[in-house]
Amino acid sequence: MMCRCMSTLAGIANEGYSRSAQRRLAGGNRKFPHRLAFNRSDIIEFRMREARHLSISGVQDKVSLRLDRGKLYPTEKDGAYILKPVPSVDIPRFRADVPANEHLTMQIAEQIFGIQTAINACIRFADNELAYITRRFDRLGDRKIAQEDFCQLSNRSEETDGKNYKYDATYEETGRILKKFCKAYPVEVEKLFARIVFNYIFSNGDAHLKNFSLYRTEYGDYILTPAYDLISTSIHFPTESRTALDLFDRYESDYFRMNGFYGRPDFMALAELFGIKTDRATRFLDRFAQQRQQVIDWIARSFLSAPAQADYAARFEDRLQTLK
Repeated sequence: MMCRCMSTLAGIANEGYSRSAQRRLAGGNRKFPHRLAFNRSDIIEFRMREARHLSISGVQDKVSLRLDRGKLYPTEKDGAYILKPVPSVDIPRFRADVPANEHLTMQIAEQIFGIQTAINACIRFADNELAYITRRFDRLGDRKIAQEDFCQLSNRSEETDGKNYKYDATYEETGRILKKFCKAYPVEVEKLFARIVFNYIFSNGDAHLKNFSLYRTEYGDYILTPAYDLISTSIHFPTESRTALDLFDRYESDYFRMNGFYGRPDFMALAELFGIKTDRATRFLDRFAQQRQQVIDWIARSFLSAPAQADYAARFEDRLQTLK
């Protein structure tokens, strides 16, 4: 029976990863396991024991891992990987599908729509439960690469701007932040635009300022990091807002006034504000409809449960209508 690569979703003979996926995950010709030697309960215990020392913040039960002789181990700091198991907090719908959701969305972004993403995969605990794993892109060997998210770049923090600081902005403003710090703005702004539209079409209602970052290249300039935290949040929280941030500071289109949600005219207006040529913006928006069947096929081969697959596909189809 043909299996699916737990990273690329390509067909392979046995459970695990294709050779190319294993090389990407391991960073060379080292072995990379598709199964961990511990369970989710061990992760929770580790987090509680090392809570004062962990270097990854956030409420999710994510933990840093290091790869040593083909095995992955939890570590307090300087881990090369981030593991995200099924959340222990209560989630309205499809809680067990959260890892498969993020994995699928990240793979669709890169393989179908050409959006560079953090290297990622699904992985299994010893008891067979699925988790999501991603390789950190802010490290080069033992050296940490300079990186700042858009909250840091705009001097926002909970202490100065309140608990809602990650959401107190617009996507129009992200363009201004990018222009201020990025010399290669004409190239990078198209990437930013692609990610904003992608998050909308794939129902990611949590693409806030901290989910966009710049890092320094070997030449000393700053560009967008690979995309991360791409996930269809709406399948878990169906009543959430369609976007984490408003598109515009003050502009409101006739389309939005008539429908109460964003559509093609709004994204074309955002592209114009970003300085993106009309024909280039049009081509990118049109790709979603052109690649519709491929997206549907990938959803069907994903590790999502059947009900979650149906919900994910229905939301994609619904958002797709707004780009016509």
